[in-house]
Amino acid sequence: MSTRSVVTTALVLVTLGRVSPVYAQASGAATNTAGLVIQWSIVTAGFALAIAAGLGALGQGKAVAAAVEAIARNPSASGDIRANLLLGLVLIESLVIYVLLISLILLFLGPFGAPKLS
Repeated sequence: MSTRSVVTTALVLVTLGRVSPVYAQASGAATNTAGLVIQWSIVTAGFALAIAAGLGALGQGKAVAAAVEAIARNPSASGDIRANLLLGLVLIESLVIYVLLISLILLFLGPFGAPKLS
């Protein structure tokens, strides 16, 4: 190890050690964590659903494009290609539906047994 990397590592550790008390949580803030958990679970559910739907749509588009190209190359195998395409599309869509189910659980059942906001 070079001297420069040792000095850099030491400076980073000293800086983190001196800055970490700034991020310490106050004792009065511990009572409002249930609201934060619920708020962040809603945000997480929304992002998870958006990402899953977007990537699922991209996967389905790529699968359909590949199937159409394969049928164009070999029309006699269209039945097998169509069956495999439908199976693949069903599996891709089921993943998006699972994410929807988890998002609905996060939205309506309260994550981690958090109490409902009054």
